[in-house]
Amino acid sequence: MSKRQQFSPPAANDPASTATADERKKSRRTQTTALSLDHDILCMIFAFLDMFDLVRCTLVCKTWNTVIESLSLREFHRRKLMGSSEFPKKPLRVIFAEMAMEQHRLALQDGSFHVDQWKVHSTTAAQCRMKMGTVATGVGDKVIRLWSVNSYRCIEEYSVPAMLPLVDFDFDESKIVGLIGSRLCIWRRNGKRSIFSSPEGAVVKGSCMRYFDPEAMVGYDDGAIRVFDMYSRSCSQIIRMHSAPVTCLCVSEDQLILSGSTSGSITISDPYSVQQVTTLRSSDGRGIRTLCLNPSSQLLFAGSAVGYTYCWDLRTRKQLWGKRVSPNVIYSVQHMRGDRSTLAVGGIDGILRFVNQNDGTIVSSCIMEDKLISSPSGSFQRRKGRRLPDNYLNIDIIPTSARPSITCLAVGMKKVVTTHNSSDIRLWKFT
Repeated sequence: MSKRQQFSPPAANDPASTATADERKKSRRTQTTALSLDHDILCMIFAFLDMFDLVRCTLVCKTWNTVIESLSLREFHRRKLMGSSEFPKKPLRVIFAEMAMEQHRLALQDGSFHVDQWKVHSTTAAQCRMKMGTVATGVGDKVIRLWSVNSYRCIEEYSVPAMLPLVDFDFDESKIVGLIGSRLCIWRRNGKRSIFSSPEGAVVKGSCMRYFDPEAMVGYDDGAIRVFDMYSRSCSQIIRMHSAPVTCLCVSEDQLILSGSTSGSITISDPYSVQQVTTLRSSDGRGIRTLCLNPSSQLLFAGSAVGYTYCWDLRTRKQLWGKRVSPNVIYSVQHMRGDRSTLAVGGIDGILRFVNQNDGTIVSSCIMEDKLISSPSGSFQRRKGRRLPDNYLNIDIIPTSARPSITCLAVGMKKVVTTHNSSDIRLWKFT
């Protein structure tokens, strides 16, 4: 059940209440003054802001959004930021998005960075997800916790039913969907929880789960994918995808199911036609451990049990590249939504690598140094990060404290969250 703080309103004669009321009045006066400025003055002010501040300003009101979208300001920033007056005509939001992605790429590949680490569970946290400024952690004990990326505070907590292990999970703004044993469990973020019955005759273990409303897909050790309707709480379909255990899966926007197995194959199935679309083969007979689909480029990435990363184009079903980026198991590959340039890779050797999505070359390898920079109020520890030289081979001489195994990772704008099968998680912040 969700644990939320409850606040009571201050008394009418409370000095804090009076101060708060005064602050609100002052804020309203400031906002009124700002909103009453004419078009030309706003253009002059906005011209001094960088793109991220401009994006924030577009959300203040329709007037500001209209000014920022105006042709004169758009052309000004095109000349200022692109160094030329000749530039293809694009909406301002597209230009901002492209520039943001470029800054994200440069930060991950070449920028300086530090690593913040804090305790999230009493025992271990083996998996993480990151969305909308919130990180979800779990797998290892009997709770799923949601954390603020800004304050590192736990904002919500959900209990896992006793005697059932948490295997996998994901979340959105209204719910958390988890795989516990062989069953699905949904925690509504208003506090309600529902547990699905075990699939008929299911004695095999569930290994992975993804959902795409209104359905959730679960991979099992018998090689099958079971599709559940999250509203009727019933298993609507069983798809035989592999002869070996399913290890990972993902779902495309048109709801194709892509799953990897211990045999090293990746199978694509269409649940609506109840047939396999195709099978993608890798050269790795020891198994596929993780999958990641980029919907903007239709590229599918996979990490293997022997350190290979693969890429297929789903439009042609052809493998574009396959390269060994690590000497050991790769547990997680991820990218930020909409990013077509950089893929984050983590595995048993504990080195956070960034790979070019287009050709598989390693563009940067990162570790955390032992030296402590700061520890504000004991809430988290901040350490400096270090990039390894290109083609660095002496991994074994790096202390394991600087590179604990990365069991899972999630990527956001200029940041990466990693879990290490310990009680702590790490937030890598790049500039």
